[in-house]
Amino acid sequence: MALFRVLLKRTLWILPVALGVVTITFFTARLFNGDPTELYAPTEASTEMLEMIRADLGLDRPSGVQFLSYLGEVVRGDLGTSFSTGNPVAADLTNRLPATMELGVLGLIMAVVCGVPLGVVAAVNRERWPDFLVRIVTLIGMAIPQFWIGLILLLVFFVQLNWLPGPVGRLPLWVEMPPRVTGFLLIDTLLDGDPAKCLQALRALILPTVTLGLCTLAPIARVTRSAMVEALQSDYIRTAYAMGHSTRVVLFRYCLRNALLPIITLIGGIIGFIFGGAVLIEAIFGWPGVGQYALQAIQQSDFVALQGFVIYASLLYVLAFLAVDILYMLIDPRVRA
Repeated sequence: MALFRVLLKRTLWILPVALGVVTITFFTARLFNGDPTELYAPTEASTEMLEMIRADLGLDRPSGVQFLSYLGEVVRGDLGTSFSTGNPVAADLTNRLPATMELGVLGLIMAVVCGVPLGVVAAVNRERWPDFLVRIVTLIGMAIPQFWIGLILLLVFFVQLNWLPGPVGRLPLWVEMPPRVTGFLLIDTLLDGDPAKCLQALRALILPTVTLGLCTLAPIARVTRSAMVEALQSDYIRTAYAMGHSTRVVLFRYCLRNALLPIITLIGGIIGFIFGGAVLIEAIFGWPGVGQYALQAIQQSDFVALQGFVIYASLLYVLAFLAVDILYMLIDPRVRA
């Protein structure tokens, strides 16, 4: 019952956060984008035509009225209609989300599978050469911009070696997309009974996945090392060794479990970053996800699409950290108090 009360309290905090995000996004988008009417009018449009376009877009009403109307639409799940695509923003984001999720899940798996063990190795070998090597690698990984890593990988594996496809999106341009069932290309190609096309989709995923994984691996390894070093110096770890437990049991049953909280917190933020759309990575590789959608909205001054994306990404961060809170309570009962 105590767990339910804490969970309900944390969930209710989403409402004022969501309201704040919608409010700030709405007025900021209009403040910096100005009046987009002329972008969607003929070159020699008359004043009367511009006023008609403004009325069609709902921009002739006072800002307060526009905001209340938009707030009601957001509550119903309507994020408005994109000026550039002519489609509902919610539909555009839904159509592009599987591409981002497919890339994000694989990148996150790579980052966690590689980053956590590297952090553990560095902590166990503190102040020895494995520790120094991991610290140098993580420092370089955190210092190098993600777009630079992506460009170098393209230069080496696409331009020089021609081993992997270039920035052509989820499939080569000459390959027909399979019928959309789930939106996840690896699954849809298998459901279509075409393993060769699935392999092509997998090859197209390698470079953006490695880029995303390398960008997020370094902070995970660094936080894991710090948390493990602190846990290894605790009294309960020395007691566990004194009781005759093996090193494997001490490291993974006691030490790593108690070091999970900061790691989970970091992963929650990374999930928000990835599924919110790794904009630069998607732009470099021509990946048709929500990040590229946001970039196109910026380039075309489509503030309706842009504010829809910001609301989506912000709520995704909130939900990611709500999931972190739930995991906290399951891992550490002291958090429930």
